[in-house]
Amino acid sequence: MYSKTTKKINIKVEPFYLEEQSVPSESHYVWAYKIVIDNKSKDTVKLKNRYWKIIDSTGNYHEVRGSGVVGEQPILKPGDKFEYTSGAPLNTPSGFMVGHYEMENNIDGRKFDVDIPLFSLDSPHSNNQVH
Repeated sequence: MYSKTTKKINIKVEPFYLEEQSVPSESHYVWAYKIVIDNKSKDTVKLKNRYWKIIDSTGNYHEVRGSGVVGEQPILKPGDKFEYTSGAPLNTPSGFMVGHYEMENNIDGRKFDVDIPLFSLDSPHSNNQVH
């Protein structure tokens, strides 16, 4: 489990390899990751946008930007948590993901970024190097 707190918003990430969706002989590896967003602040916030940088083990990367997460722009009151699961494919048996969420304070409309911790995507087909 990976965890990072920015401006009292905690992001926890738990990645897991999806053997049944992966085809190593075709260089197709798939992971899911569970995210828990925990509002530990005193303000109500709304998740507006997401940004991901997905990096494979050869250093190639692509960026993903979009509105909300899994089709939603959740509003989190103080103490609320929002949980979702999504996924990512790679052409290599390991890699990394990192990113941030753009949040908006519901009181004053101020926008700010909340970091998503860098996390490792490792399959049983990787050479088990420490990342």
